[in-house]
Amino acid sequence: MDNAVALVQAYLNLNGYFTVTEYPVLEMQRGRRFRVVTDLDILAFRFPHAGRRVIGDAARATRFETDPELGCPVGQSDMIIGEVKEGRAELNRGARNPKVIAAVLARFGCCSADTVAGVVETLLRDGRAVTETGHCVRLLAFGSVNPNGVSESFESLALRHVVEYLQSYLRQHWEVLRHAQFKHPAFSFLMTLEKALRHGSAAGA
Repeated sequence: MDNAVALVQAYLNLNGYFTVTEYPVLEMQRGRRFRVVTDLDILAFRFPHAGRRVIGDAARATRFETDPELGCPVGQSDMIIGEVKEGRAELNRGARNPKVIAAVLARFGCCSADTVAGVVETLLRDGRAVTETGHCVRLLAFGSVNPNGVSESFESLALRHVVEYLQSYLRQHWEVLRHAQFKHPAFSFLMTLEKALRHGSAAGA
């Protein structure tokens, strides 16, 4: 998995999203031959009341709020079709292809065959759309450089913010997280860095 994609996946997971990375979209050609049209960097889905709590004393449970910069819709399921770039945050040609978007939405059951064309048209025009079942679908580009101005056809988020959010989350919840072992490549690496910095500071004190 690409390092930048891994960071974004960890960020979305912390915000309550189930994720699939580097999702291939296939096209059937004549003679029942198939080819890969594109692969989408990340697909993510979040239920409207997703949150996290540690099993234990219910009286100490706190309400989880998603990162405001992520722009999660309130009271709606949210699906993100995301592209991740180490440079400028933008959508590649595949993520702007109506056939690709329609195939993804149909594959994940967000839209019926009768309504998918209208949802795709709205999504590519406005950067977000609502399906007949009430799900919000968004196009979101992550990158080190945000495009100048606000794009009308997709939303964007800086990788710097993603990293800062992950680091802030680790530090805020360190007393809980330090007891767990994580297999996710990006999150486990950040955990190792945080542990090394903390132990190094203690040793040098």
